[in-house]
Amino acid sequence: MAKERMRKLTVIVPDELLQKATRATKSGVTPTVRMGLRLLAARDAYARLRRLRGKVKLGMTWQEIRGEQ
Repeated sequence: MAKERMRKLTVIVPDELLQKATRATKSGVTPTVRMGLRLLAARDAYARLRRLRGKVKLGMTWQEIRGEQ
C-alpha cells in the first residue's frame, strides 16, 4: 500500500463551532476535521449519483438482483 501524502494546515475557525464538532465526534481536533472533510467529499459524490437517477439502465430488475425471480 502506498503511503498517503499528508498536508499540514493552519485554519481559523469559530471556537464554538469547533467545540460543537469535537463534542459530536467525541474526538480531538484532527480527527474531527478529517471526518468533516470526508463528509463533504461524500456529499459531493452522492449529489453526482442523485443526478444520474433515472438515467442508468440496469441489466437486471431489483427482484432478479435479490434472487426472487
